[in-house]
Amino acid sequence: MTLIDAVPTRLFIGGDWRDASDGATVAVENPATGRVLTSVADATVADGDAALTAACAAQRGWAATPPRARGELLRSAFELLTERYEHFAALMTLEMGKPLSEARGEVGYGAEFFRWFAEEAVRVAGRWAPSPDGGTRLLTMRQPVGPALLITPWNFPLAMGARKIGAALAAGCTVVVKPATQTPLTMLALADLLREAGLPPGVLNVLTTTRTAAVVEPLVRDGRTRKLSFTGSTPVGRTLIEQSAQQLLRVSMELGGNAPFLVFADADLDAAVDGAMQAKMRNMGQACTAANRFLVHRTVAGEFTRRFTERMAALRVGAEVGPLIDAAARDKVAALVDDAVARGARVLCGGTAVGDAGYFYAPTVLVDVPDGAELTRQEIFGPVAPIATFTDDAQALAMANDTEYGLASYVYTRDLSRAVRVGEALEFGMVGVNQGIVSNPAAPFGGVKASGFGREGGTEGIDEYLETKYLGLAV
Repeated sequence: MTLIDAVPTRLFIGGDWRDASDGATVAVENPATGRVLTSVADATVADGDAALTAACAAQRGWAATPPRARGELLRSAFELLTERYEHFAALMTLEMGKPLSEARGEVGYGAEFFRWFAEEAVRVAGRWAPSPDGGTRLLTMRQPVGPALLITPWNFPLAMGARKIGAALAAGCTVVVKPATQTPLTMLALADLLREAGLPPGVLNVLTTTRTAAVVEPLVRDGRTRKLSFTGSTPVGRTLIEQSAQQLLRVSMELGGNAPFLVFADADLDAAVDGAMQAKMRNMGQACTAANRFLVHRTVAGEFTRRFTERMAALRVGAEVGPLIDAAARDKVAALVDDAVARGARVLCGGTAVGDAGYFYAPTVLVDVPDGAELTRQEIFGPVAPIATFTDDAQALAMANDTEYGLASYVYTRDLSRAVRVGEALEFGMVGVNQGIVSNPAAPFGGVKASGFGREGGTEGIDEYLETKYLGLAV
């Protein structure tokens, strides 16, 4: 049996694997070759309703499950995932394209969310206090919000699923998960692992579908759904928010980014270049936290650019640099680079698609990019690094904040006072100071402005799935 043969390919509803109600399937492609790996069930509107019905039927029992029992189940999932990290890493490499070493890192990162929320499950607490007049006792408690619809992206198919599922299950919520069409296999394998860990039927349901809008909209508008958590593009997020408004659905949105990477004159350039490689090339730049704009003080711009370009040019496409997710993604990156060059930008390395098979694009560094270039405004989502310069802190902040997005940002400086001042002034939900990776299961992940609202991970992550109830007790 091959790796792919071992992965379930049907819908997971009510604890059972089943075909789509009309028997339809959709092919899953390997972006490194363009070849089909396998096919999975293509859910219908009726299948979506069945999944939500199963989640609703299981909600009361799961909410009543002792927190310790929920935590132990999540701990078991962490242990099983850790044992099988090679299996999941290889699976992600096949369906998503990231290099195997990076896929292994994602398995470890994703597993940590199960361990983290296993521990958070037993820490959901309320408070007890007398009223100011002494005649009443004020009791507040936290209760699960109810069935949750979780929509996950293709770029981190395991970690994004684990981050949402772990928090929801720890809080006592049942879930319906709709993974990205490009990378359904990792989520189906994860659902099978959770079933093996002992998750009761109906607590987790998985819908794979190409009919996303048709299947998701009825679930968002259904009064039985009490929570929506979405990770994806800002335009799609706006549509989902509009659809959720009628029933006042509680929503969390982790949307697009346009992360600035600021290098000040006093920065450790060795550390800054290392951080730049991490912030830009994680997942081939296909991350909402990826550095999108490199802003470097003019006194160190030449040296930083030289070192960074050498590192980018030395990367081996096909070994250290995987493919982009599909042809559309590669063509978008190419169009953004071509637009910048047409407007006067200079290419220091890369700037072209690579190979006849798969969707590879060379690591690219651009300088002299004019303000009007599309890639200064859009999320690049590829291995392209435009470099611009600034002269002082005020200009750096003005350039960094000149975007509708506000997810991640990065600052390199040896000056602690500057780090604090700049960190406070940056209009972003996350700031990495002298580090190129900000994601951590123990930290709240999320943004501001058009990058969304709500937080995942950290002690804040479970709050997204809890309601506060107050009891006033007369004495």
